[in-house]
Amino acid sequence: MSGKNEIRVCDKCKHTKVKSIVPKLEKLAPGVKIKVGCKSYCGPCSRFAFVYINGRYVTAPTEDEVVEKARKYVRE
Repeated sequence: MSGKNEIRVCDKCKHTKVKSIVPKLEKLAPGVKIKVGCKSYCGPCSRFAFVYINGRYVTAPTEDEVVEKARKYVRE
């Protein structure tokens, strides 16, 4: 079940918007509780979209690409 997943996003990231990325991640891992707040990952965060998922920071140029890259780290 997706309750095993830990997903965090930064509300200060310039490359993602909380209002749009959270629903995409909830669709990716239904039932997951996504934590929103600064992740102290400001260097990469200023250059890329990122998601912290199950112990990994996943980065990509865009929000849609980072959600797609995060897909492989979702625990079933």
